[in-house]
Amino acid sequence: METKLRFTHHALVEKCKTGHSSSQYQLYSLYVDAMYNIGLRMLGNKEDAEDIVQDSFIDAFKNLASFKYDSTFGAWLKRIVINKSINYLKAKRIAVVPMDAHEFHLTEEPNEKAEAVDIKKVKVGIAQLPAGYKQIINLYLLEGYDHIEIGEVLGISTSTSKSQYHRAKKKLVEIIHTL
Repeated sequence: METKLRFTHHALVEKCKTGHSSSQYQLYSLYVDAMYNIGLRMLGNKEDAEDIVQDSFIDAFKNLASFKYDSTFGAWLKRIVINKSINYLKAKRIAVVPMDAHEFHLTEEPNEKAEAVDIKKVKVGIAQLPAGYKQIINLYLLEGYDHIEIGEVLGISTSTSKSQYHRAKKKLVEIIHTL
């Protein structure tokens, strides 16, 4: 099934490269909801997420010639959405910066209490995080980026990404406990 899906998307991408507008609409329809959700998680604002997604699709369609099938179209588009979201936040001066010079050393011991956290509380907690922490949490936990990739995307070191993640996670736990 996955091979058929990839072939279908491959054919759509190839048609889009020739300017076939109904194929562009099909690709758009397949990916718009997922890309919107990524934008919303990154930006925390519906209007900004909608704008970023529209800009991302426009850029993707303009630059389809550079898409070489090294990844799926969805992964390529996701990267565009994330990069545009980060650039938008940077332009608004909401950047990831280290809060202080030392790193927290957290010990994590799995327990039943941690697994019983309500997902709604986690979402509310993430929404309350400072923007820089929210970026790291979204990229690492929700988008599946590792710290090396996060460092490259955000223009920070791998160790800064790791320390920011640990700080964000600690802050998130504090917020959840107050809910």
